[in-house]
Amino acid sequence: MDEPSLVLCSIESAARVYPDRPVVFFMNGLDDIVNEDDEKKARERFPTLSSYKNIYFLPLRLKTVFADTPFLSWYEKIDQTREIYWTHNKADACRLALIWKYGGIYMDTDVISIRPIPEDNFLAAEDAKYTNNVAFGLSPYHTLSWEFMENFVQNYSGSVWGHQGPRLFTRVVNKYCGVPKFTSMDHLKCANVSYFHPQRFYPILSSSWGKYFQVWKDLPTFNNSYGLHLWNYKNKERKFMMVGSNTLVEHLYQQYCPSTYSSILKTVTSHH
Repeated sequence: MDEPSLVLCSIESAARVYPDRPVVFFMNGLDDIVNEDDEKKARERFPTLSSYKNIYFLPLRLKTVFADTPFLSWYEKIDQTREIYWTHNKADACRLALIWKYGGIYMDTDVISIRPIPEDNFLAAEDAKYTNNVAFGLSPYHTLSWEFMENFVQNYSGSVWGHQGPRLFTRVVNKYCGVPKFTSMDHLKCANVSYFHPQRFYPILSSSWGKYFQVWKDLPTFNNSYGLHLWNYKNKERKFMMVGSNTLVEHLYQQYCPSTYSSILKTVTSHH
């Protein structure tokens, strides 16, 4: 239940960018939430986020999430002990089932939101060749969500990293649009949804993920981005935001998740 600061920053930044929308964080380890009291208890676990009235914490119950989707029969058959990427594959499935049922925007918890996304139905390119599933938005019961779920189950290959995630999204996009080619920042249309330029979420490429944890002489403006994906899975050395480091990530926390930042600042000062 002890969430890393990046997760808290991600949730807080979304709550700030979308003050009039509920920001829902699904997590394991939460008890069922049936009444207001349960909701209050869940909120109290995350004091840095308590001032945001639009943040909701909900328990992740896979059978409930997967009910009435192609995932339920897949999930009931799978032998989780033999799955090497089970956490990733399960997360890849959950986001699709949730967006199919409820619609909205899905974002990973290593995305810092910096401005509102102007479209309801969108996919985002990671680079010239690949689509990623880190951030996407679709209205409820969108045919594309169903197609993603079916393709996931039909082509399931649990031992290939990303096969059910970025590669799945790329397969479906390529089926409809080939490899979309950007000539400007403008969105393309693909499968009837907006297809975003890589700059929108991936202005720093996965191969350069470490730049977030470096000191920059001139800070980038990220004027073309809606959110910044910090490539947490690449971060094997467990780098994190350090107060006083003057790194890019510290500046991002100060600007986009000030409550999270100030609580880390307090902990640091009280330890000295």
